[in-house]
Amino acid sequence: MSAYDIILAPVITENTAMLAEERKYTFRVDFRANKYQIKDAVESIFGVQVEKVNTMHVRGKLKRQGRNVGYTSKWKKAVITLKPESKTIDFFEGI
Repeated sequence: MSAYDIILAPVITENTAMLAEERKYTFRVDFRANKYQIKDAVESIFGVQVEKVNTMHVRGKLKRQGRNVGYTSKWKKAVITLKPESKTIDFFEGI
């Protein structure tokens, strides 16, 4: 897998905007990727130094449309903490 296959999309919410001030950035990542692969992918794409990677599985929510019932897809979320001497990720600036 390439780095762009591992990092799928940034997660942009009010909470992640506040975490960005603490040098923590949140991404939606491939479900099969481990912490080492996520760290290498973020470092190669954004050119930063990663201190820590926290991952979690997000379960799909139950959704109903009339009598039809189903679940949204499950996905994996990674919270990346940067080292203090590292530069910031410019993508999250101004949010």
